[in-house]
Amino acid sequence: MKKLNEKILYEGQWLSVRETIYRNNKGQELTWECVHRNRSTVGVVIVARLMPSKRFILIKQYRPAIDGYIIACPAGLGFDDPNHALVELKEETGYTGKIVDVSPVLKTGASLINDNARVVYVEVDEKSPANQNPVQDLEDAEDIQVCLVTKENAKDFLLEQIKQGHHVASNLWYVFGIDQWIN
Repeated sequence: MKKLNEKILYEGQWLSVRETIYRNNKGQELTWECVHRNRSTVGVVIVARLMPSKRFILIKQYRPAIDGYIIACPAGLGFDDPNHALVELKEETGYTGKIVDVSPVLKTGASLINDNARVVYVEVDEKSPANQNPVQDLEDAEDIQVCLVTKENAKDFLLEQIKQGHHVASNLWYVFGIDQWIN
């Protein structure tokens, strides 16, 4: 497989839509449409747990692309520094925490977009005074509700959100819907 050519079909402030011509292993030329971020960055996806209760901190966020709410992990774009996860967590949920692990740079949607992200694992001390009454610091374009779920009730919570007409990020299903397959 080899890319032969690429042309920009649309370019906005943050994204561009491109048409890529490539040659497959049989020598045929094929076309693929894809989205590119105009500013090459590595985002963060935050898997945050309140300790000692071990509840996960999820968010319900309105997304214009789907004209609806999606249940997801807190996340952010624009920074190659994993420590930015703590800034995003505070802004989106009001919680403060400490990083306990960081993944390598991963691809998040390679069939459609050139996104990169790190998964940043954060522990949040729920007994800390800073986390007793968390206050979000949302941007004007953000509508985010904080959802606290245990591992045991996460799958039922996600199914209930779907019944209510909300959407669920596929990575959450990978995490919470997999138990029956790996046990």
